[in-house]
Amino acid sequence: MIPTVDFFGARISRLIVGGNPFCGHTYISKIASADDMLDYYTAQRIVETLFEAESQGFSTFLPIADDFMLRVIRQYKKEGGKMNWIAQPHPPMMLEVNVRLIMNLEPVAIFHQGTMTDNLVEAGRLDELLRSLEIIKKSGVPTGICTHVPETVRRAEEEGWGADFYMCCLHNLRKNVQYESSFITGVAHEFNFDPQDRIEMFGVIQTTPKPCIAFKILGGGNFAGSPDEVENVLRETYRNIKPSDAAVVGIFQRDNNQLAEDARLAEKVLQEQ
Repeated sequence: MIPTVDFFGARISRLIVGGNPFCGHTYISKIASADDMLDYYTAQRIVETLFEAESQGFSTFLPIADDFMLRVIRQYKKEGGKMNWIAQPHPPMMLEVNVRLIMNLEPVAIFHQGTMTDNLVEAGRLDELLRSLEIIKKSGVPTGICTHVPETVRRAEEEGWGADFYMCCLHNLRKNVQYESSFITGVAHEFNFDPQDRIEMFGVIQTTPKPCIAFKILGGGNFAGSPDEVENVLRETYRNIKPSDAAVVGIFQRDNNQLAEDARLAEKVLQEQ
């Protein structure tokens, strides 16, 4: 089984199922395009994937809370699904409405969406970010800040923005281009990932006392060419985040059982620690 950690009273697996592929969000279109993912991941297939994740020892998944995924989560729970979920709000929806719909499905936490965080910070509109965090806090569940920028985590801690936890991207997608999530723009992106970004974010994660969840650990699938490569990335990740922290991986089940392989490798790597 994948080891778990306490996350504000909930037990979350140290490897979490990410939700990007469920919504066709890809960084490797030459291998799997947005259409490939959308065609494969029907509502029923996502539900089946979540139950497969349970069977492989995952206890947590992290979807975007758009209308489609909220219906899927409802179906999964109605059919007996037990995994915890951490909610990423859907930016096109009014945040107050989105949080209310999310809470109907009992998440263990909600975080402020990463591109929206970065946009507001870069524009100097911190007051808007803090208001959004207050909307999430009123839900009563732990409130996180997601960002692609290490300095944003540092500022949030130094200035007391009020986050309970952080979603930390291992690749700074804002460094050379003002990246906008394809959830917002509808335009797919591909990137060259700089290994130095990982080192910088690991340093922030290590020195931040609050729980952190690392994402883009496989570079959007670009560092998942073989089981050995995935194992090495997982080993690097867990050596460089705190024992109380977790990591996220996206799963595309069409061609092989990535859930089984990633669970096996995560268990192996974490047993070494």
